[in-house]
Amino acid sequence: QVQLVESGGGLVQAGASLRLSCVASARTFNLYAMGWFRQRPGKEREFVAAISRDGGLSDYETSVKDRFTISRDNARNTLYLQMNSLKPDDTANYYCAANRGQNSAWGRRADFYAYWGQGTQVTVSS
Repeated sequence: QVQLVESGGGLVQAGASLRLSCVASARTFNLYAMGWFRQRPGKEREFVAAISRDGGLSDYETSVKDRFTISRDNARNTLYLQMNSLKPDDTANYYCAANRGQNSAWGRRADFYAYWGQGTQVTVSS
């Protein structure tokens, strides 16, 4: 029973930066690996980045490596996605997700995650 709320999306020009946040209701946030996914209209939801429970490990989709950074602050029950050098192709609704906790699987597959936020829209103009 985890509720997730994303924020930080908006309309920006190509080359700009945004930081997305995701606040979790879980009392034991540090037991959940977390991920960011995005979805464009008419397209499948796709993996962006994921992070381990303690923040020690992370994984990124190839197109965002060296531009995006996933991080977490377990004391604040918050997940972040710092997005730099944004491109029009980054335009999508961005979702945060929590896996099943403890030692449950995590990473690139959407079905690893049991809890999802409602999304925050990122629009990058050219």
